[in-house]
Amino acid sequence: MLAATRKFSRSWVAAVLIGLLVVSFAIFGINDVFKGNFSNDVITAGSRGVTAADFKREFDQFRKNAEQQMGQPVTVEMAVENRVDARVLEELASSQAFGELLYKAGVRPSDGLMEKEIRKIQAFFNPISGAFDKALYQQRLNEAGLTPEKFDTVMRDEIAQSHAISAMVNGLRVPRAYTALGAVYSLEARDVSYFPIDPRSVEEPKPPTDAQLTAFMKQNEAQLTRPELRVLTVVAFSPAMIQGVLPIDEAEVQKRFDFRKDTLAKAETRSLVQVPAKDAATARTIAARLAKGEDAGAIAKSLGVEAITYVDKPRTAVADPRVGEAAFALKAGEVSGPIQGALGFAVIKVDKITPGQSVTLEQIRPQIEAELRKDAASEKVYALSQAYEDARAEGANLSDAAKKAGVPSMTVGPVTAQGMGAQGQPAPGLTPKILEAAFGLPAGGESDIQEIGNGEYFAVRVERVIPKSMPPLAEIKPQLTRVWMMQELVKRMQAKADTFVARLNKGETLEAVATAAGTKVARVVGLDRQNAGQSQALSRDALMKAFGAKPGEVFVAQDPRFGLVVAKLEAVRAPPPANLARITEETRPQMTMGLFREVGETARRAAREEVKVKIYPDKARAALGLPPLKDEGEAGAAGKAEKSK
Repeated sequence: MLAATRKFSRSWVAAVLIGLLVVSFAIFGINDVFKGNFSNDVITAGSRGVTAADFKREFDQFRKNAEQQMGQPVTVEMAVENRVDARVLEELASSQAFGELLYKAGVRPSDGLMEKEIRKIQAFFNPISGAFDKALYQQRLNEAGLTPEKFDTVMRDEIAQSHAISAMVNGLRVPRAYTALGAVYSLEARDVSYFPIDPRSVEEPKPPTDAQLTAFMKQNEAQLTRPELRVLTVVAFSPAMIQGVLPIDEAEVQKRFDFRKDTLAKAETRSLVQVPAKDAATARTIAARLAKGEDAGAIAKSLGVEAITYVDKPRTAVADPRVGEAAFALKAGEVSGPIQGALGFAVIKVDKITPGQSVTLEQIRPQIEAELRKDAASEKVYALSQAYEDARAEGANLSDAAKKAGVPSMTVGPVTAQGMGAQGQPAPGLTPKILEAAFGLPAGGESDIQEIGNGEYFAVRVERVIPKSMPPLAEIKPQLTRVWMMQELVKRMQAKADTFVARLNKGETLEAVATAAGTKVARVVGLDRQNAGQSQALSRDALMKAFGAKPGEVFVAQDPRFGLVVAKLEAVRAPPPANLARITEETRPQMTMGLFREVGETARRAAREEVKVKIYPDKARAALGLPPLKDEGEAGAAGKAEKSK
């Protein structure tokens, strides 16, 4: 695709089409050409819209976070199967609706507040000079897939929503009765008695026949079916594979150093205090008081203003350039006279001076050489990709084109769509993008060159497709036999346990039934929801059933030590008053925070109704390269939201 596009862009056909497009703009106007129902917005919320590109960026970010948490690739198909697309759509719809509602209500952060919040983001500031770096700002936004306009909207929405929700719940505190109910629920103690069912007390099942195992396989077909596997050949174009062997031009090293040495040097910093003044006379009075040793904060307070303190800041960090110029002309301990700044009169006192430090070529040579190697490697990778595409355009297949271009290829597999080998081990060298491309091709299919990121590209060929299938009985017979016999044994134990439960429900004591079962009764006293996690006496299944039972109720639970246990909830006791009072107060902040979140969610839901949010799942799927939904039932929550009511 990339090669064809490049070739087409140089053809006479492309020139004619572009010419016609220019003429159409001239005759009809750009607005008319693009007017109509050509919006690719996947969500509309009043005057706002979430474009397909914005949705895909949020979806990909969610998917990358999931990959980091799981430690394995998460393909688009896997994410969609788990309804990640619907969750992202719902979250974006709620956020946009709330932002639109607040904007209409006039809740809009000022430019001053925006500037203050942006200055808290250290990623936008030069780590050496400490000054706001516009180029670094643009770079960070590009890395996040954001434009300055989009970032401004996101920041304003976050500030507005945070302030609005805080105002809604300011002073919120749940009633004690509310937390007391939670404390009772958490601290009520339960006494449980139980006895185990010994597996040896039931008849051991006989080994199954092949017919029984075949039927068992059909019953568990979903669990036993092996996923589709593919054998792949991958051609990778990576700067890393050639970066270390590229020579370095000393003249280029010197040239780049000369260009950057001023920005790499550490600027002089100063600690100073600035006292604003309404006029020159007041400024002279402030200067005199500072010279006598009075505290700047006290002086400012007596004049009804606020002193501004700068601690170890470069000249560029001083808000008023004229004040900064004067401050960096003083010596340590000196007080200035009245300064006519861009923002009014001021007086400053310099407390400390930290000299700047220059940087030498040898200090930053490794950094510059690494950058030059990376740039040269990127150019070399591009040249290799061009050579590969030229060979492909001449009719060579993936492997032959890689050889002609001098690029190594590797054959991997069989692997699953998640990049796991047949034995469950991760296959090396396969990224989520490579897997996504490979499992979208037929057997024998070859992809175009695609970008991975960080200057890396790849092309992949599907050598062989091994369809998902059930393993033959002979291959898994021993393991299947063990599972079958274990399940049969549990069934017999369950049947015996059911007879014991029936006897207990008829009035027999737990001790009498346990004696008949050839075992003894064990007891757990004072079990509550706080200490249940530390209990070693009861299994998780037994604990869940114990806390869901009524006093006197008998139940059967699974236990990894015995197989099954027959248990009875003997009693439920209220917590001591002292403990109840303590937990009531301790849990009040957490329950208040829970109510805080519920208020926020309720406000967002109300906003969606107010601004008439519309969601378009098919457009969202198209942004992910997926086909439209077949019916509304597949859309789930996202599909149901595609309405204006």
